[in-house]
Amino acid sequence: MDSLLQRSSRRLVLWTGLALALAAVFGCGHKRNTAQLPAPQAAPPVAQPAYPTYPTRPTHRTQPSASGGRIPITPLPTGGVSPDDLEYIATHRPILSEEGDATWYTAPYKGRKAANGEVFSDAALTAAHRTLPMGSLIVVTNLATNLSSAMRISDRGPFVPDKIIDLTLASARATGVYPIGTARVRIDVYRTPKPIDSGGRWCVQIGAFTSERRAEKLKEQLLRRYPDARVIEFPGEDSYWVRIRPEGDNREQAEWIARQLHPSEGDAYLTRLD
Repeated sequence: MDSLLQRSSRRLVLWTGLALALAAVFGCGHKRNTAQLPAPQAAPPVAQPAYPTYPTRPTHRTQPSASGGRIPITPLPTGGVSPDDLEYIATHRPILSEEGDATWYTAPYKGRKAANGEVFSDAALTAAHRTLPMGSLIVVTNLATNLSSAMRISDRGPFVPDKIIDLTLASARATGVYPIGTARVRIDVYRTPKPIDSGGRWCVQIGAFTSERRAEKLKEQLLRRYPDARVIEFPGEDSYWVRIRPEGDNREQAEWIARQLHPSEGDAYLTRLD
């Protein structure tokens, strides 16, 4: 009997010890499963690429008022165009094209300066245009003969209704406009030193007047009507002209004035100065 009781006691002790051991094991496992995970660390900031900054190009509205300011000289290559110009034309497409009638002209006197500030030359491949930026690189093609030539804009004009470009003697010969005088042409613009559609310095040129007195009378009227503008009267070749430059040479103002003016003599031409 005693032996049986002793064996039962030992079994009870073993089972009790086993139960305590299992409780310890599963208890530790529960603590490991419910332990707080470390807080996630924020990802290091991604370095942003450093882009170069460029100055903001001022528009015509932020240009200083320069109604009476002198337009800087726009130098051109000798002869009007350079080998680099021809290579550029051969490897690029036009950025603008227009069609219209061309004429040719020559200086009324030796040493006369073109609108770009350089002495006019009959031998240079250049042309006059009313609104293309000074120094623009263009190709003019005679639509009747298909003769074409590269040239640069160096002057302003033609101040004749229904004409869009005036060629020097050299440019007219290269395109077959000389000696006939007038021809239908296409102008392909390849490069401009300044934007075409924004900015610029603008005016309205009015004429031609056969009488200096009539030109002066219009000048007085314009001075009263546009007190902030600069209005001048000047002689041309056997004629007189009036030019009105709005404050700041502002393009929108010049366009508005050109639309409003209906001179009794001559025509009003919107003209870019630079």
